[in-house]
Amino acid sequence: MRPPWALDENAFLDACTACGACVERCPERVLVHGAGGRPVFDPMRGECTFCGECERACTPRALDRSATDEPWTLKALVADACLPRHGVVCSSCRDACPERAIAFPLTARVPVPTIDDARCTGCGACVSVCPTRAIALSARAGMTA
Repeated sequence: MRPPWALDENAFLDACTACGACVERCPERVLVHGAGGRPVFDPMRGECTFCGECERACTPRALDRSATDEPWTLKALVADACLPRHGVVCSSCRDACPERAIAFPLTARVPVPTIDDARCTGCGACVSVCPTRAIALSARAGMTA
């Protein structure tokens, strides 16, 4: 997963010099050096606040806020390992979500999480707090991250 406002993958690879400026400037420390030294977002390290420091630090313009309205197309997805899907009460993901995109609709059973794609920013706040690692970020259908 590339940092926010990354160009499409081929253009990103052409533009990124692997200088590491975006990684160094990330106040949340969620950007790390990936393959070839190029930056990747690691939601297990925490949440991206979309502060824009990475994009401002990118002089080759591999990260370019003017190229898109959204920082990326990532959204949270909940897998079958989710504790409520097995009858265990847990709401760690909901509690961590700054956008309130995760809800647990009331039912007669243990409620399971639903994710409002319109509210989910793909920030990753829910990923590292999940005790079973049942939450991952993925590009929305038909789009790239």
